[in-house]
Amino acid sequence: MKQVLIAIAVLTVLGCAKEKEGFSISGDLKNIEDGKMVFLSELDANNQPKIIDSVAVKDEQFMLELPDVTNSNLNFLNVEGLRGNVLFISENAPIEFKIFKDSLPSSNVKGGKENELLYDYLGHIKELNTKVMKIRTDLRTQTTTSGDPAAIAKLQKEEEGLRNSDLIYKKKVAKENPEKYVSLLVLTDMINVGAPANEVRELYDGLSENLKQTSIAKMLKENLDKRSVTEIGSKAPEFTAPNPEGKEIALKDVLGKVTLVDFWAAWCKPCRLENPNIVNVYNKYHDKGFNVIGVSLDREGQKDKWTQAIEDDNLTWNHVSNLQFWNDPVAKMYNIRAIPAAFLLDENGIIVATNLRGEALETKVKELLEK
Repeated sequence: MKQVLIAIAVLTVLGCAKEKEGFSISGDLKNIEDGKMVFLSELDANNQPKIIDSVAVKDEQFMLELPDVTNSNLNFLNVEGLRGNVLFISENAPIEFKIFKDSLPSSNVKGGKENELLYDYLGHIKELNTKVMKIRTDLRTQTTTSGDPAAIAKLQKEEEGLRNSDLIYKKKVAKENPEKYVSLLVLTDMINVGAPANEVRELYDGLSENLKQTSIAKMLKENLDKRSVTEIGSKAPEFTAPNPEGKEIALKDVLGKVTLVDFWAAWCKPCRLENPNIVNVYNKYHDKGFNVIGVSLDREGQKDKWTQAIEDDNLTWNHVSNLQFWNDPVAKMYNIRAIPAAFLLDENGIIVATNLRGEALETKVKELLEK
């Protein structure tokens, strides 16, 4: 489920009046020959698309009449012979599609309130990703050309500001729409990008009871329950893993007054872009009690890439990895779904902050060391 929103493009949406009974989906399919099948799928109990209906194209059009929706669900339209899909949410309102043969995910959708909210949200995500990618391109240019440290810090602060604004937007959507299916997608996105689990849980608790009965809501709750072990205020899960020389390193043995547990990988570009900042903070505060342990999610058989990245990025702290990619047992213990991900611990191993980057990391480390 975490990949559903990443794999689709944003579409334009217009509101439509609600019908009293049931709903219909219909659309235009220019240059698609008669007889081609349009397949309607929805997420099943395992959050996997399952075909629930189909109809043949006739005169470059299609229509399906569907029964009342008790609980909305994520739906997909696929067209025989075309790649991709069109995303929408089932709701008791007519939903109209204008299918673009050469770019199915970019097709236009016109639906009710659920779909209007969905595409407003996806439009926000598209705009956010465009801005973040530009910042990261600029960061990559700066770091590969020995750029100005002040310029790099400014770009990192800009990205942090975008992330904070995005979090505020998502909280607002979920809080103001406790009965809308889109709120479940928003909360799922929040937890997948490392938002504090306690904040997501508070929003989840405010959702309608009907929403909480859906399969995606149940999966979200299960995820939140797992995340509780790494919430701020919890003791960080203890682990032991091999360093590049094969020696087993335990978290408890490398704790400083403040310790950063940094999940990264040689193949992860955002991680590599953040490394210079961590190096800077480490060099400034290591003698005062700041330690770092890097946990790599590099792949089996690619130890050389891991160790080369350590050398290239001047990462002089402790490193461990089981070289098992996303199946790394330490990553699973910490419920890592995306990297970079980081946990800041106090001297007793209690999690005091998560996913701090750029200037925010140095500010927090300095604050904790001066206590």
